[in-house]
Amino acid sequence: MNLIMYNTTAISNIMAALVLVFVSSCTKLDFYPHTSVAPETVSERDMDALLNGMYNAVQNNQGRESYIMFDLVGGNLIGGSGGSELPFIRNIMRTDYNLVNNNWSGLYRSLYQVNNVLEIMATLPESDKRVRIEGTAHFFRAYVYYNLVTRWGDVPLILENTTERVSRDLSSAVWSQIETDIAIAMEKTPVFEDDYYYVSQQAAKALLARVLIGQNKMAEAAQIAEELIGTQTFSLDRFDKIFRHQDNNEEIFSFKNLTEESNITLSTLFYTYAHDVSGSYVYKPTEAVMNLFEEEDNRRDMSIATVSSLNVINKYPSGQTGTDPIPIIRLAEMYLIAAEAKGLAGLPLLNELRAARNLPAINPSNESEYQEAVALERRRELLAEGFRWFDLVRTGKAVEELGIEDYRTKFPIPDYEREVNPNLTQNEGY
Repeated sequence: MNLIMYNTTAISNIMAALVLVFVSSCTKLDFYPHTSVAPETVSERDMDALLNGMYNAVQNNQGRESYIMFDLVGGNLIGGSGGSELPFIRNIMRTDYNLVNNNWSGLYRSLYQVNNVLEIMATLPESDKRVRIEGTAHFFRAYVYYNLVTRWGDVPLILENTTERVSRDLSSAVWSQIETDIAIAMEKTPVFEDDYYYVSQQAAKALLARVLIGQNKMAEAAQIAEELIGTQTFSLDRFDKIFRHQDNNEEIFSFKNLTEESNITLSTLFYTYAHDVSGSYVYKPTEAVMNLFEEEDNRRDMSIATVSSLNVINKYPSGQTGTDPIPIIRLAEMYLIAAEAKGLAGLPLLNELRAARNLPAINPSNESEYQEAVALERRRELLAEGFRWFDLVRTGKAVEELGIEDYRTKFPIPDYEREVNPNLTQNEGY
């Protein structure tokens, strides 16, 4: 198994991660840990705190733009100062661009923490709590590697932490490991208990559906997604409840994202003029997105808005800067996965989702027309949730839709990472 050489910045963060085991006395996840202990002193009483540290690391280390990365390079968002989409995309995909470099290093810092948890768990006595934490760690490792492989393709596959310089592993091996980790997560995590801020068996299963369709494993993806829909544990809910921090029946897993431990403030990327709590208006919706929704679509006003002649993303609430929950997996995505993977046979599922969004049923005449309808619905439903670019890549439409060069269907390996580790080869074209 290949192991990675972390850069000097990452090494500092790794050393911090060695003490990212927070003291807590709560049975369930405590989102307010402040004290830390060294891993070698960890005992069973510290297990909840270790779980806290992992949740916070995976949520925060990747950076806020990671959650909308595929919207930034997928034609959904553009810089707040305006300009054309293609130069904006090309600028992000530079080998020396900080956004890409920080995303790579942040995901690997998250991975370090996850592997650290698994290493510590292996030294503790068997218990139900240990099993749950191990399952959560395997879920997060799958989640982190999904983000890595969909951006960069071949990446170093690290199952044990090290500082050795190594090369990239084939994306096929990474996808396989993701499925392995999800299988373990499904076995070891608890069933969903009305709290989508905690990893559950259903969250792992939903991630599997996403992973399967990402590999074009359509029959398997449809089966898993339909199983989740059929359990009736979740149901399509009002869009305003999902994106205004209200209890709802649709979210399968979200990050709690509390001020005390978070640096992820998605609302401040969009909200300088739209709301009382100002942001930097870093990004705004493209013209295509502003024309995306039908007037009767109940997602429209919750997704986009025009305030003082400025177009803004309206999906993430303001009012409590830094406390916006971050939806990671929703039931609507399962409807869209099943609808796409089943082809025309999935039309009833697509129309069920449309009905929940106050849209009439459609009746496409052929498979091509149907898949275009599914893609449009995905773009509307999952706007600013980090899907668009990879949706275009995996369906072979990125070059045509975005006008990008073929090699930009993968992100560049950051220059800095290759400077500290010459064994990291660059993606072709960069």
